[in-house]
Amino acid sequence: MLPPDALSRAVVEIEKHVSSAGWDQPAQLFALVPTEELLRAEPQLAAELGAEDASQPLTPVAQGELPGGVEDDHLADTLGRIEWPDGVAGCALAIERIVLPAAAESGLSSVESDTELARLAGSDPRRHEVRMVAAVLREGGRFGAVRLRAHDEDSAVLTGIDLVPTLCEVLSLTFEPSVGSRSGEGPGVDGVSNDEEKRP
Repeated sequence: MLPPDALSRAVVEIEKHVSSAGWDQPAQLFALVPTEELLRAEPQLAAELGAEDASQPLTPVAQGELPGGVEDDHLADTLGRIEWPDGVAGCALAIERIVLPAAAESGLSSVESDTELARLAGSDPRRHEVRMVAAVLREGGRFGAVRLRAHDEDSAVLTGIDLVPTLCEVLSLTFEPSVGSRSGEGPGVDGVSNDEEKRP
């Protein structure tokens, strides 16, 4: 049984780890594995990931960049094709986006192409660049973190259960069985390369 703060601690750790590499990064997916089980089943992998003990209840395991497009209209499809092995208790996604205030968004409703929309949003002086980390547990827990590029300090990171609800909803699709799929396909804990580190 995971402690109540296991997911929030994992999100904070992932956000700090991703932020240590700076901005303008691709979307990154992480499996969340119970540390005690990882130490028992894969002690060598646990050591490579820096999980020497179970003081951190969940160990994030980097899965690399997401395959295919991760623009908003492709993200749900991409994540919906992922299935986690039974040993994975949750997953997390770190992704950067440009957000605009509601007044600015209403003026973009007539733009037809995604490329033009991205260009206009990226040049709007009211824009905010943000990094969002969303995480869900197989059993239903959710947590998120948001860092503004304009306030790029650990102390200014916002966290909360309902902070990135849509992203959490999309991530939860990875734990729903898909019709006609074979169990165990998709990213897993096994086969993580040595350069996919978890801890800063």
